Amino acid sequence: MRKWLAFALAWLVVLGGAFLAGRVQTDGGRVAVSEVRIPAEDGVTVSGLLYRPRGATAATPAPGVLVSHGYINTREMQSPFAIELSRRGYVVLAMDMTGHGYSGGIVGTAGFGGPAALRYLKGLPFVDRAAIGLEGHSMGGGPVMAAALSDPDGYRAIVLEGSTPGLLGAPAPETPRNLAVVFGQYDEFAGLMWGVPKGSDVARSPKLAKVFGVAGPVEEGKLYGSIADGTARILANPPITHPWEHFSNAGVGDAVDWFQRTIPPPNAMSPADQVWLLKEVGTLIAFVGLVGLIVTTFDVLLGLPVFAALNQPARPATGRRNGRWWLSLVITAALPALTYFPLMKVGQLFFPMAPFPQWVQNQLLVWALGTALISLLIGLVLRSRPAFTNRWGLSMLAALATMAVAYASILVIDAAFKVDYRFWVLGLKPLDAARSLQLPGYLILWSLFFLVAIRGLAANIAVEGEGMLAAISWGKVAMAAGFGVLVIWEYATLFSTGLLGTPTEPLNTVIAIQFVPLLGVIGIIGAWTYRRTNSYVPGALICALLISWYVTSGTANHWQPGFEPALPGAPAAKR
Repeated sequence: MRKWLAFALAWLVVLGGAFLAGRVQTDGGRVAVSEVRIPAEDGVTVSGLLYRPRGATAATPAPGVLVSHGYINTREMQSPFAIELSRRGYVVLAMDMTGHGYSGGIVGTAGFGGPAALRYLKGLPFVDRAAIGLEGHSMGGGPVMAAALSDPDGYRAIVLEGSTPGLLGAPAPETPRNLAVVFGQYDEFAGLMWGVPKGSDVARSPKLAKVFGVAGPVEEGKLYGSIADGTARILANPPITHPWEHFSNAGVGDAVDWFQRTIPPPNAMSPADQVWLLKEVGTLIAFVGLVGLIVTTFDVLLGLPVFAALNQPARPATGRRNGRWWLSLVITAALPALTYFPLMKVGQLFFPMAPFPQWVQNQLLVWALGTALISLLIGLVLRSRPAFTNRWGLSMLAALATMAVAYASILVIDAAFKVDYRFWVLGLKPLDAARSLQLPGYLILWSLFFLVAIRGLAANIAVEGEGMLAAISWGKVAMAAGFGVLVIWEYATLFSTGLLGTPTEPLNTVIAIQFVPLLGVIGIIGAWTYRRTNSYVPGALICALLISWYVTSGTANHWQPGFEPALPGAPAAKR
């Protein structure tokens, strides 16, 4: 009975968090959020979430804003902007760039999907087509700039958040209308975006001066040009990082302020009046509930006759925390962080191809499998030989059943509340048909990694006689502490000097942030399942299913039949 109560409680947490997120996202029911699919050039379809305020009708059309996320993100990452703009009366279309989320094509296809999304937004009968704004974060500047280039008079204002015109050679208008640039003082991509070493130096960027039409440094907060003439320019340089530009009151508030100045909304509010964080809190609560749902589902399954043979008490090989145990803990925690940057660089050679179309996931797998190989070699020296009770067939069935319940939960909250599991850079969403077909190849490779990783956790970190709380606590430390230290070092260096500890690795540093909580979850699942079964196999397979789902659903596609990479510097497609 206790297992079933815990299972029910996990569902309650999931649904409670999702309900809170849904209420905030819809402004208490005053904004309707719906799925849209938009036909675009090159035969692809662009997906989006449409936020329609109650007052937007054909009789009283409302201003509209197209918003776009950055690289290896999805439309949900723009929900802070969509929530704040829609509650002020704007109709907001949060798009998935091509190659991302539920949009077709690959990165850069069909102007990143921006022109088609703009046409769709302007064609809605409840949108004032003469009052359109565009906003993009990071690579999200690509679709909004492509949209502006395709329809030079079809919008009134643009906000570039942590972005720049012509990023990586993408098309952009020479003189965009009423442009606001919001760029963090600690933005990790200052060199790539504006050719300056630090985000705090952006006002002195020659490229920015050219965009603003001035000879010297740009003055932050000063209005250049004329809003009425469409020549206005303004710079905001808040003390935030690149990922904070779409997840902070400053980044969101600067965008809201600019649109309210250039495209007055039906329900103007102070830019500081923001509620979006409550939605993120709700989806975070739901995410915590998901972790609880995974482990309690596994417990419930072990109580069923078909899985009874898996139910075995753990028999750790280590009797106490001695010097060898501490050495194992340090190696387990430190090794993934130490190999991360070098092996991610090697992973760039794992070019996108038909079974493996996601270049970033390919790099992550080279890091994961390389780290696993090193772990196996170290294991030959440590020579821990626990007596596992591995039942592979039942373990596979238990892992599949566990994750089927987890996947069902996200389908439920998506259907009921139009939200998923996320917080800031962490995001888990349902798979569409195309990405479901990509999953099996990645699942096999992730399974190899996790079989090694969770075996090492069980063999070297588990201690005889420790309680469950201690086991999962040390599991989290072993799996996540190394990345935690890496991220803290990177950002302590950034905040003290203006540069990352590894200034040439901004993208991989931002990617690393999400691995701190993810690896913590892996530690919980690995320790929990081992304690219940005396086997590393069920936990490894559950973790492989979770992470392959997580990465495949949220990472960009760089290969698809009939399309070639469109951006300079992208790898050649393999057929």
